[in-house]
Amino acid sequence: MKIPFMKMSGSGNDFILIDHRRPILDEDQMKKFARKVCQRRVSVGADGLILIEKSERADFKWRFFNADGSEAEMCGNGGRCAARFAWLKAIAGPSLTFETVAGILSAQVNGKRVKLEMTQPYGLKIDEIIVIEGKEQIFSRINTGVPHVVVFSEDLDKEDVTQVGRKIRYHPHFAPSGTNVNFARLENGSQLSIRTYERGVEYETLACGTGAVASGLIAAFKGLVRSPVSIKTQGGEVLTVYFEIEGEEVRRAFLEGDVHIIYEAEMWEEAYQ
Repeated sequence: MKIPFMKMSGSGNDFILIDHRRPILDEDQMKKFARKVCQRRVSVGADGLILIEKSERADFKWRFFNADGSEAEMCGNGGRCAARFAWLKAIAGPSLTFETVAGILSAQVNGKRVKLEMTQPYGLKIDEIIVIEGKEQIFSRINTGVPHVVVFSEDLDKEDVTQVGRKIRYHPHFAPSGTNVNFARLENGSQLSIRTYERGVEYETLACGTGAVASGLIAAFKGLVRSPVSIKTQGGEVLTVYFEIEGEEVRRAFLEGDVHIIYEAEMWEEAYQ
């Protein structure tokens, strides 16, 4: 069976999107299918798989799977891709809502530019300390749909994001679910550069939308930036994070950036068997 799909990229995070309103996969097939098709060099290859399904609460519902087959609550760049996909496929208009495990999200599509309202962030912790291989590591954290740690670095280019990120990601402090890990550097004004180790992908990715939002918010709570914050990703693209803060609570948070269509095609059975 050939499966139609679209390959899309949000700031360097690439995804496979499938219109699944008429189900193709059974529930017990989805995780294995995601692992297969997200493999690079031997299949389509991507950071994640997005299945667009029917919803009784919003314009559509998504199922998001990381490259390792785990189902994630939220993905900012994936959410922006899903919004543009739904608009292109006439599933929804340019102002839309969609259902995720993390809650109902809203988005505004303007050509290839997509602005996504995030679920309300929570779990703010500033300047905690864990010990990694005998050394203290200072970090802050917040959940922007998925858990994120933010570590500020003066020499971002020399950070061993994969090795250090993995040690933080699997540290007992974050058990059992683990965490995503962002290394951030303050630039001029309300600008940050970030590098991200993504849970579920299990290596450094070119961008992470929820990580960009987490980094912007943590920097704001530390008094380093104000909304809106421009965040340069490892892939070179710049995301914009908007937010409203009251005390230690985030009232609203938005992620805006470009979404690119890479190609549209049919996946042969050999790609996922």
